[in-house]
Amino acid sequence: MTMQPPPFHAPPQVAFHRNELGLILGLYGRMVAAGEWRDYGISTLRDSAVFSIFRRTAENPLYRIEKHPRLRLRQGQYAVIGMDGQVLKRGNDLKTVLQVLERKLIRLVDK
Repeated sequence: MTMQPPPFHAPPQVAFHRNELGLILGLYGRMVAAGEWRDYGISTLRDSAVFSIFRRTAENPLYRIEKHPRLRLRQGQYAVIGMDGQVLKRGNDLKTVLQVLERKLIRLVDK
């Protein structure tokens, strides 16, 4: 009788849940309608999920919305990061974190 190796389990990936994507895509749709954003990309990694927002397809992202579940007890699991890598807002409530980008939409409408 030979011993079988334990089954291999791939490490879980972090992903955005449906309600999280609903909030993000709602904001994305409003910014597309305002002519500010044109493309996005989603990355699901081992320890984080990233929603990248682009003005044009072939450039660096304007913003990244990141989810790091292991930071939920420290700084907050959600962060909005600018093109230069600066953290614009961080917290555990995605809707509150996204407000930093909502303000940009309000400024566009006011002009």
